[in-house]
Amino acid sequence: MEADILKLRYYCAYQERCHMEVREKCWELGLRGEDIENAIAHLVENGFLNEERFAKAYAGGKFRMQQWGRKKISMMLKQKQVSEYCIRKGLAEINADDYMQTLEQLASRKYASLKSEQYLKRQYKTLQFLLQRGFEQDLARAAIEQIAKKGE
Repeated sequence: MEADILKLRYYCAYQERCHMEVREKCWELGLRGEDIENAIAHLVENGFLNEERFAKAYAGGKFRMQQWGRKKISMMLKQKQVSEYCIRKGLAEINADDYMQTLEQLASRKYASLKSEQYLKRQYKTLQFLLQRGFEQDLARAAIEQIAKKGE
């Protein structure tokens, strides 16, 4: 058990983890039932495991590196069984100005890459791209309309 706790400490120290990832790691190490709960409690008590910290790191990283929108980040955090409170805290880490700037850059890049397409198809494909990236529909539409007006 002590060797497993040490492995879990290293696992959590390497990068931020959510409870679900740690549970899966416990299963890999052969821990079951009460042992898993005790291990997680130990990691939380000693600061190795903090779901709020994980949500902030995850949201910030996915936005900066992958240029994901809030909806996709939120959905992925829910998939990792992170609490609503922690998801809100994580999304709050994203600067609103940076978010809009990233959205506009992605929209204009995609729109420009579709020069050969018809006007409406160009807008539709750009919107689908932004929605797939997890940006909100109303913000994506506004950004596309702004780009289309500049192009006229």
